Amino acid sequence: MVDELVRDIQARSAQLRGLNARVRFVLGGAGDVILVDATTANVSVSRADGEADCTLRITPENLGKLINGKLNPVLAYTMGKLKVEGSTAVAMKLSSMLDG
Repeated sequence: MVDELVRDIQARSAQLRGLNARVRFVLGGAGDVILVDATTANVSVSRADGEADCTLRITPENLGKLINGKLNPVLAYTMGKLKVEGSTAVAMKLSSMLDG
């Protein structure tokens, strides 16, 4: 499931070029981490862990729904399905870039 999510995010990497930040998704299981580095023109998406401007804690299922537009990020945050650590501005910018 996590590898599928990495591929989904990689497929949208062109949309993330203007993010200018590193975002880490922590998906709950040991080692279930996705790191998006959009600090350069070549956006990288990997299962590596590392420093990030913003960390999003979410289940793999809910991340899949979020990426595919089936879960509203504001609603997910309000309902506790998405937790944001670090820069909320980066999280909001990421949300708008993945929207649509």
